[in-house]
Order: sequence, then structure tokens, then C-alpha cells
Amino acid sequence: MSIANAPVKFFSFLLIALTLTGDIAISQVKYAPEVLKKIKQVEGNICGNILVNDERPYSILERMKYYKVKGVSIAVIENYKVAWAKGYGWADEGEKRPVTPETLFEPGSISKALNAVGILKLAQEGKVKMNEDVNNYLTSWKFPYDSVAQGKKISLANILSHYAGLSVHGFPGHNINGKIPCVTDVLDGKKPALTLPVRSMMEPDLGYMYSGGGVTISQLLLTDVTHEKYDVWMQNNVLKPLGMANSFFSQPPPLDKRALCAAGYTKNGVEIPGKFHVYPEQAAAGLWTNPTDLSKYIIDLQRAGRGGHSKVLNSDMIKLHLTQYKDGPTSMGLFLIDKNGAQYFEHGAGNDGFCGDFVASMVGGYGCVVFMNSEDPKLLQEIINSVAKAYNWKNYYQAPKRKKCVTVPDSSMMKYEGIYVYEQKWAAVYKNGNEYNFYLDGNSVKMYFTSPKCFFNEEFAAIKEFTYDKTGNINGYTRTVDGTNYPPAKKVYEPEGLDLSAMSLHEISLFLLDNKKYSEAIKYLQAAVKLYPEDREMLLNLANMYVFNDEYDKAFTIFKAHINDKIGTESNWIKVFQFYIGLYKEHNYDVSKFDKVFREFNIQQSE
Repeated sequence: MSIANAPVKFFSFLLIALTLTGDIAISQVKYAPEVLKKIKQVEGNICGNILVNDERPYSILERMKYYKVKGVSIAVIENYKVAWAKGYGWADEGEKRPVTPETLFEPGSISKALNAVGILKLAQEGKVKMNEDVNNYLTSWKFPYDSVAQGKKISLANILSHYAGLSVHGFPGHNINGKIPCVTDVLDGKKPALTLPVRSMMEPDLGYMYSGGGVTISQLLLTDVTHEKYDVWMQNNVLKPLGMANSFFSQPPPLDKRALCAAGYTKNGVEIPGKFHVYPEQAAAGLWTNPTDLSKYIIDLQRAGRGGHSKVLNSDMIKLHLTQYKDGPTSMGLFLIDKNGAQYFEHGAGNDGFCGDFVASMVGGYGCVVFMNSEDPKLLQEIINSVAKAYNWKNYYQAPKRKKCVTVPDSSMMKYEGIYVYEQKWAAVYKNGNEYNFYLDGNSVKMYFTSPKCFFNEEFAAIKEFTYDKTGNINGYTRTVDGTNYPPAKKVYEPEGLDLSAMSLHEISLFLLDNKKYSEAIKYLQAAVKLYPEDREMLLNLANMYVFNDEYDKAFTIFKAHINDKIGTESNWIKVFQFYIGLYKEHNYDVSKFDKVFREFNIQQSE
């Protein structure tokens, strides 16, 4: 019996566990002393871009605890080989199942890199041409061109390089016990799909625009051309030849693989309902793999890129996979990085409950793969940066900056708390657990103060300073980047009259909902409904927020007046309401408050 196929229980006898700060580190292989020394260097030098005052780098387990990351899996590549692979923490905390190098993750968009290999193999076999109209090969569905495309046709080269000008950046996953859409429903935005239709946003070949929706078109095209299921064809023609024996695109995972699959967790460390979500968008987000398996693809590509032989692609296709497309950040399937003349290829990833990244050198055969069963990706780059230092990657390592910072008392922070707007964008300062955070573009980040009023964040370039009006109230903050002043952000005290898009106002209301500030969320939604009176979904959200705030009379008034309304072109009030209840459940909101709504209006609790 090979170790790779041994039952999970067998592995428990091979684990060497180190307990630290309440977590565990797992290793299954006894490495040579020089390798162990490198592992120790990587594990003990984890930090962000900033070290404050006398702060020192942390251990990987300390940093996992700080970010509420349950499990991490790492594989390090050196001299075209996996130098070591190791797991940390829990694959499934509830089951007390530790991460091992064999643990499988669903990291998300790294799927696109392997999908590109599959599409390039079709081109290699003469079954498709990379620069022809995709509709020449699609048979079960056709892309509906419109005036936005300016008469230009979308090609596979466009799609793999994200130059197709298509919509739908990424995909939320589906509950394993719910309805799963077929691929054509995803492409047309039909329920139970959770995203809008995949359509032209600008003409193809004009510029870079990341689109998981476009990659999903390539998935359908592959199945139309090969007349095989996507996961089966990819297994036989890409994964198996590369030696990725433990990886698969099957959605959901086969039952005999579930014991190796990690459970996913939110940024707050809450388990994803059903442990993981299902992605019918297999090419864009459906790969299950581990760092060791993925390293086989990376090493194959590194060797072939230097003139060796790939197990799947010929030299012409390897060149397309590793060469910049036009002037964008991508090749056909990968992101390319230039570190002061040192060339790397990379792809990051994020699904519900998971994230991951890999970075590999074009020359020299070194790199790293890191997967986590967490939605918070911050630790990924900290680990990769530590590996780069330990292994002396050319021009890659970024030393942390040392900053002198002060502590600001809660009495001052409370005054800073609130919503801020600038240049059609919004940000927030809010209390997150025991500390105040700055929130922008979906990122909740730590605030570092160089004075009682002036702060910065690792993740954003601007240095910010709170400002006061004549009466002593906070009225906003300034924004300075490398000495250049940008329009200041203004603090919002009353949302009515705000010049923001419907989407931004909707986002603010959901942010406030997430922080249980229902009354404030209602104010923003009331302002949004006045600004966008035809937006029935915004009105529904206002009714839902009234329910969360126990204002049933106001919620019922809206329901009675609009329950028969259409929302969009293909849905109605009740279906969208049911959809939102499902989302609330997925994110662990208390939906029992909505029982009165279901009873009052005789609405089914599920479709």
C-alpha cells in the first residue's frame, strides 16, 4: 500500500506534532538537518510589511492565531524539486483532523492556470485555434455579441489572458445541499446562478479585465469540442499526465476523497456551511489540490520553459503559457511578475472558506505554494516573503519597514468611528473585536498611528490624518501618497443626499448589517431608495433591514405594496427575497426574525 493511497487513519501514526499557542504544526517526513534549518528559518520569520516599535517577526503558528487561520499547507520548490512540504493547524477543527501535505484544498482561481493548460492542449492537437471566434467551437450555447464588442470577436487567447472584455469577476459558491446551476445557466445569469450574465463590458483585445465568467466560457467550449465531462477530460489529459494524482476538478468532491478535503472557514474563523461550497464553474474555481501536487505542474512548466520537455504541452504552447499577452499583467493563464529584472510567474486564488497562492521563478527552478482554509489572504504573502528570504530568491524578498507608532485611547477612536466618502468611494473606521480597523474595498485592516490623529495601513499607500471642524467634531481625513495630497475623505453624519452609486450604498448597508448597526443601515437604504426609486432590490433590502431591526410594521408595508413587483428582467420580489434569506443563512445571520414575514405573506421558506 502506497502512502499516497493509505487510509487517513494510517497517517495519524506518522504525524509528528508540535504544540504551540494552542495550535499544531504537522510534518510527515524526516528531513535532512540542512532542510530542517531552512524550515525553521521560514517558520520563525513571519511578518507583514511593517514592524512597529520593538516588534519582532512571529512564528507561523502565532501569525495563524492572529489572523484566525485554521490551517496552512506549504510546499517549497528548490532546484526543480519539492524541497519540503508541511501542514500546520487544522484541516477540520471540529473533527480534530490536522493539515498534512496530503490535505486537499479548494483554493479557487488557481484552477484557471490548469484550465489554460487544457485549452492549450486542445490547440496543440488542432482541435481549436487560439485566435478564432469562440462561437466557431461552441455548440450548446453561443456568446451573444452586442454593440459593446464593436464588431470584434472573442477568442480563447482573449479569454485566457483576461483580454476578452467580459463581465463577472468571480463566483460565490453554492451550498452542497442546495440547487446547483448548469454552466449555461451561469453564463446567462439564470437562477439558481448567483451572478449576472457573462456579457461584454468593453470590446475584446482593448485591455486587461479579469473575468472568471470568460474562463467559464472556455470550460463549456472544452466540453463541446471533446464531448466529455470537463473534470473527466482534465483528469485524463492534464492532471494525470502531470502526476497530480490526488487532484481533481469534480464538483462536489467524490465521496472517497472527502476525508482528505479541508473544511473552509470565514475570515472570522467560522466554518462554511456544509464545510465547503460547490462551484459548477470548474475551470474558474473548481480545482481541489494540495501544494505538493500543484508543484508538479509548476516544475513541469519551469523545466519546459528552459528548453526541457513538458508532459503535456509542446514548446509553442509552453511559450504562450509563459509569455506576456500584449501589454497586460498576464500570459495565457498566468500572471507574470518582474522583480527588478528577475522574472516570476504566479497565480493567486480565493473561494468561500479558502485561499492560496503560488510564485515560481522563470529561471533557476525555485518557488513556493501556500494554501489556507481561510478567506483572509494576508498570511499568504507573509509566508511567501519568508520563503523568499530563507532561500535567497533573486530580487523578491521585501524587508519590513520599521515604524514608530503610538497608542490612541478608545475615547479618541470612538470619535473616529463611522463612514467616510471620497471620489465616489467609501471607507469606514469601526470596532472589530478588541481593536479598531479601517475598512476599504472589502479589506478590513489594522490602523497604525504615528500621532493621535495620523494613521497608515500596510495594505494602502495613503497616509491619513483626521481633521476637525470649528466645533471640534471629526469631519474627515486627509490623504497623502508620497507627498502628494489627494481629495480628502468626508465623514458622513447624515447619508441623505450622498452622491454615491446604488452599489456603494448597498455595500454600506451590508457592512453595517454585518456589524449589527441596523438603524444606521436603514438610514443609508432610505437615502438610496430616494436616489434610486426604480431599484426594487434596494427597496427589498430596506424591508429586510426593518425586519432585522424589529420594525415589522414598516417592513410589512413595503412587502404589501411591492410583493408582486418584478426585480430585474428574469426574477420577482419573492424569488429575490428567498435568495437573500439563503445568503443570510450562509453568513450565519439570525433569520428566525423572518418567520413572521413567511407566515404573513404565505411565502415558502425554500424554492
